[in-house]
Amino acid sequence: MQTIDKSIINRIRGSGAGSVFLPNQFLDLGSRSAVGVALHRLAKAGKIRRIRRGLYDLPRQHPIIGQTAPDVMATVRALMEGSHAQWQFTGAYAANALGLSDQVPAKIIILTDGLPRRVALGKLTLVFRRAAPRNLLGAGRRAGLVIQALRYLKGSPDMTRHVDHLKKSLDANTKKDLAILVPSLAAWVRPVAQQIAENEK
Repeated sequence: MQTIDKSIINRIRGSGAGSVFLPNQFLDLGSRSAVGVALHRLAKAGKIRRIRRGLYDLPRQHPIIGQTAPDVMATVRALMEGSHAQWQFTGAYAANALGLSDQVPAKIIILTDGLPRRVALGKLTLVFRRAAPRNLLGAGRRAGLVIQALRYLKGSPDMTRHVDHLKKSLDANTKKDLAILVPSLAAWVRPVAQQIAENEK
């Protein structure tokens, strides 16, 4: 294996299985052309996976199904790297990511103050949708994910169960973050978020 290939694969493995990366993350190791060729070689050898043009990952291995699908959170982080734009998952995916829903949507909506676009990842589509600042509270943080999940689940007859689940599963820092955001939330979601953010005595 060539030196640049070794350097790239060592860095990738250091990030762990499920990590997603772009060619420009390796430009300190060689020219854009050399990095592109090295990534192509590594993908062809099965050491990494090409998700789509200019996007690769180190797949997780499952004992039964083999390679798992690309990590959605890691993929979006990689796509947004260097853009300086805020972003936040919303809808069914936000609820699923927090363990509040078993639904895995084929189209995942990501709110952003950056450029709107659609990214196809096999059968999955990422839709980056332009949103106003008020809809990006807690963007990129777990507290923001909670807010979006609550918006999606508004009116659910299982809201009490969802609140109990979040109170038990969220870490102290996320609850603290959520508590800070409560005054800025819409009136209907404020008391629900406050209840989740409260620490048990």
